Amino acid sequence: MNPPAFLARPDLEGSFGMCASTHWVASAVGQAVLERNGNAFDAAAAAGFVLHVVEPHLNGPGGDLVALVARPGRAPAVLCGQGPAPRGASIAHLRSEGFSAVPGSGALAAAVPGAMDAWLLLLRDRGTWTLGDVLEFALHYAEHGHPLLASTARVIGEVEELFRTSWPASASLWLPGGRVPHAGEVVRNPAWAATLRRLRDESARPGTTRAEQIDAARALWRSGFVAETVAAFVATSKHAHSDGREHHGVLDAADMSAYAARWEPSVSREFRGHRVHKAGAWTQGPVLLQALAILEQYDDHELDLDTADGLHRTLEALKLALADRDAHYGEGLSAEGLATLLSTEYAKQRRELVEDTASHEFRPGSGAGLTAYRPPLIAADATELTLPTTGEPTVQWNGESRGDTCHLDVVDRWGNAVSATPSGGWLQSSPTIPDLGFALGTRLQMTHLDPASPSALRPGARPRTTLTPTILTAPGRVVAMGSPGGDQQDQWQLVLLLRTLVAGQSPQAAIEAPMFHTTSAPGSFWPRTWTPGGVVIEDRFDPRLVDELRSRGHVVTTSGGWSLGRLSLAAHDDSGRLSAAANPRGAQGYAVGR
Repeated sequence: MNPPAFLARPDLEGSFGMCASTHWVASAVGQAVLERNGNAFDAAAAAGFVLHVVEPHLNGPGGDLVALVARPGRAPAVLCGQGPAPRGASIAHLRSEGFSAVPGSGALAAAVPGAMDAWLLLLRDRGTWTLGDVLEFALHYAEHGHPLLASTARVIGEVEELFRTSWPASASLWLPGGRVPHAGEVVRNPAWAATLRRLRDESARPGTTRAEQIDAARALWRSGFVAETVAAFVATSKHAHSDGREHHGVLDAADMSAYAARWEPSVSREFRGHRVHKAGAWTQGPVLLQALAILEQYDDHELDLDTADGLHRTLEALKLALADRDAHYGEGLSAEGLATLLSTEYAKQRRELVEDTASHEFRPGSGAGLTAYRPPLIAADATELTLPTTGEPTVQWNGESRGDTCHLDVVDRWGNAVSATPSGGWLQSSPTIPDLGFALGTRLQMTHLDPASPSALRPGARPRTTLTPTILTAPGRVVAMGSPGGDQQDQWQLVLLLRTLVAGQSPQAAIEAPMFHTTSAPGSFWPRTWTPGGVVIEDRFDPRLVDELRSRGHVVTTSGGWSLGRLSLAAHDDSGRLSAAANPRGAQGYAVGR
């Protein structure tokens, strides 16, 4: 691969601590915690709460969280903050409401909020700071304000009419003075500030330990005033969903109280001397492992992403892995089935399907523990191919959203590492709950209204989420990495790994290099379309290479030169050397450290 002519951002190196995220304020907050002797888990929690405030169109307290954490001498663990479907969210109920698929906006698409409880669990079990100290930063920005991102202002503008006509509480918060706020305007969320203050103050009982106070805040969220207010709002708020009709949601207080975030083991496999750790098949995380297992069989020069051969092989491996995601992944996949998908023998079978021309087929595999499900294959029309592909949510007037998210990575001088991907609860996903200052998420749109699907909508079952952070381990080394991007998250992470572990590029050079992904898989978000053979590629690639992809049958859409991928990374090795890198696209993500 060709080295970059220049870097927009430096490769950061140091020995104290590193934070990288999709928003410069969150990165700065994480570093501030490290400077005050907090560990990586304290820093990640503080930064995560800030992301709720400064990227409200990409994540929120009513959304979800998946994280991987690593501590020296211990296997990386998964923090599951993905709430399940409420008890009343059944296929029969959605069909009785006139839906053929779970809607992309509105409270009927809400899973039980999991992000807040997961951040609190991380802080309790792995952190050292008190809840009040950690919440100090988010409370400041909610109360005193922060400059609105241009992307946030654009999203609010897209749903302005929906807010005015159907979601008055959202209009009250996000249309100050009855207008769409402009980029850079200072915006506040006093209701969320009041919620945070109440969680802090009512949990800080004299004579209780740090852990007991955090558990008290969790109880206030899951079964106290937050749960009660959420339930009352859902029960009384009949509002427009993405079908244009009004419906009530089904989430209630019992659903909130029954849920708790939890720790799980990761799944992993080796690639080029590193072990890549992911969450299980209730996420799309094993897609990265499956693609790596296929590509492991090629020599390094065959995976050069500055050649049509390398791009083609990578795209074909991704199509095969994504087909397995949509046919097999979900709470319905057995341990035997996941073992089959991650086995070397299965990868060899899939490798044999990679030919010299682009596949336009949906080709899931078969094997022990696998019962192939064929999801509805809805072709994207020509106009959809021209939509901007920037990694931000594609939002329609009615709140229909392709969705996107945030990401952060933290390493500290002790060798602790966090890779976290919070999402959902977007300001455009459901009406703002006025007394709390946040919206519910729409993660159930990733489930199917077909009981044969392993990711079917089932009360109490987690939807198969796109959230997919990554931890890499090697002797004496740990790397936290990830990206927003919905269905593109593991695709862009695969490119980062190929450019660093195979081509030997530095992390910052790999993140800044031209990016691409396939759209030849059903989308996880409403309306779940696909483009058989589709590829989206930045126009910084050599035009001759793009022409060669087309000659092989790829349906190529070129995107702006700095439009795809929002990756970040932070690493630590046993020599005490720390490093970090972050995406410069959109002038928003940042890595800091020393």
